[in-house]
Amino acid sequence: MTKPVIGFIGLGLMGGNMVENLQTRGFEVVVMDLNQDAVASVIDRGNATEAKTPAELASVSDIVMLCLTTSAVVEKVVYGDNGILAGIKEGAVLVDFGTSIPASTRKIGQDLAAKGAGMIDAPLGRTPAHAKDGLLNIMAAGDLDTFNKVKPVLEQQGENVFHLGALGAGHTTKLINNFMGMTTVCAMSQAFAVAELAGVDRAQLFDIMSAGPSNSPFMKFCKNYAVDGVSDLGFSIANANKDLGYFLQMVEDLGTQSKIAEGSSANLQAAFDAGLANGNVPEIFDYFVKLKK
Repeated sequence: MTKPVIGFIGLGLMGGNMVENLQTRGFEVVVMDLNQDAVASVIDRGNATEAKTPAELASVSDIVMLCLTTSAVVEKVVYGDNGILAGIKEGAVLVDFGTSIPASTRKIGQDLAAKGAGMIDAPLGRTPAHAKDGLLNIMAAGDLDTFNKVKPVLEQQGENVFHLGALGAGHTTKLINNFMGMTTVCAMSQAFAVAELAGVDRAQLFDIMSAGPSNSPFMKFCKNYAVDGVSDLGFSIANANKDLGYFLQMVEDLGTQSKIAEGSSANLQAAFDAGLANGNVPEIFDYFVKLKK
């Protein structure tokens, strides 16, 4: 069977490696990114072209993939002048790999459906290294027929491809997952900071906590920074801050609230404002150590 043409917008660390994986597997790609060096790297590998507008990219693609930073950027690419919505082909599918607000995802899906196109939200787990090797975790959601249409390609990109239900369920699951993970990192990082302020040995604290049910990979990431000075989680305070904000918007849309998320969000925002935005989330330890009443 002929492989579908893949349009891909967003060639950052994750997106760039995802495109390289697709090229390695023989897919023709059409790409866009503000970083011309990233575009050039794709073109140099062959079987690739650059589109000048999202509409142009969508008009020649069977599957349009997005790996972008925020819901606002996704909406601009979809709805802006010469946006995806203006050019997408009937029967094509848009796949959003980013972390977006579920209500926005569902609105985009409805507008695409009116043009005879489908949508899948498919946020990612694991790292850019996994993306390059096609070993991501992919939390996909959307109409089952639409999902099955793109599943063979997703299986080239992910070791584990989950179908989670109706459109928006993927982004909902990712936001819940990140709420849990980032709140855990904030709490554990402050635990190490309080130990430092109280004169308790942080390495011994880790030994004690890790011997019980609090032990987790997140605790090890926090210990690696707070005790060993190694920052290796690979997820920035800026991204965590964004995702907690999206989580709070989502729970508000659901007619409820999360005081826990509000606390985590306030701490992440404060660390962001203190100049730690580009640091990995366990580096919030530095903010907590210096925090005054």
